[in-house]
Amino acid sequence: MSMQEYRTIAKAAVDEFTEKRSRFIGAIQPVTTEEEAQAFIRARSKEMWDAKHNVYAYVLSNGSVCRFSDDGEPQGTAGIPALDVLRKENLTDCVVVVTRYFGGILLGGGGLVRAYSHATKIAVDAAGIVRMCPCMQGEITCDYAQYGWVPAMIAAAEGTVTDTRFEDTVTVCFSLPIEKKGALQTELTERSAGRLTINEIGVVYEPRAIK
Repeated sequence: MSMQEYRTIAKAAVDEFTEKRSRFIGAIQPVTTEEEAQAFIRARSKEMWDAKHNVYAYVLSNGSVCRFSDDGEPQGTAGIPALDVLRKENLTDCVVVVTRYFGGILLGGGGLVRAYSHATKIAVDAAGIVRMCPCMQGEITCDYAQYGWVPAMIAAAEGTVTDTRFEDTVTVCFSLPIEKKGALQTELTERSAGRLTINEIGVVYEPRAIK
């Protein structure tokens, strides 16, 4: 299966607001499995045990797994609006729990939809969004003269040097967006007259800034 770029949140975050005396607290966290998502939901529900509602939504595996709960709110007014925000932001591998402390004033169906949507959105904004890109982990072994330009060439290809080993030769370890490998190898071949090649170690997902 080919590895594809996806969007997720940068970090766990919490934000809140008050609407007609009801307090809405949105808490969001990166997760990669349903077990992690459910564990976060349980932890928030335990921490906020005295709240009227602990609504949740999560998306995993590039949108192929989606779950939500209204947790006692009228059907369709809480969990789905929270999930819709995650979908509209094109996010995956994250879970949000919106806690409501009821303030005694009914908000109505439309008011609830807006409140749970807003609580989710401010949690997303507080967490920040990153692109998770498939990146090749590689090595280039060169002589000391070539080391003068190899790291700069990696950087120009949007790669990041992660380690350098100085022995009889120099081994430069780096991470590079996988689609940039071909162009970097072409440049290496031309500059070194065919003597330098990329040794691919593996592929992992790494966060990158949103373009």
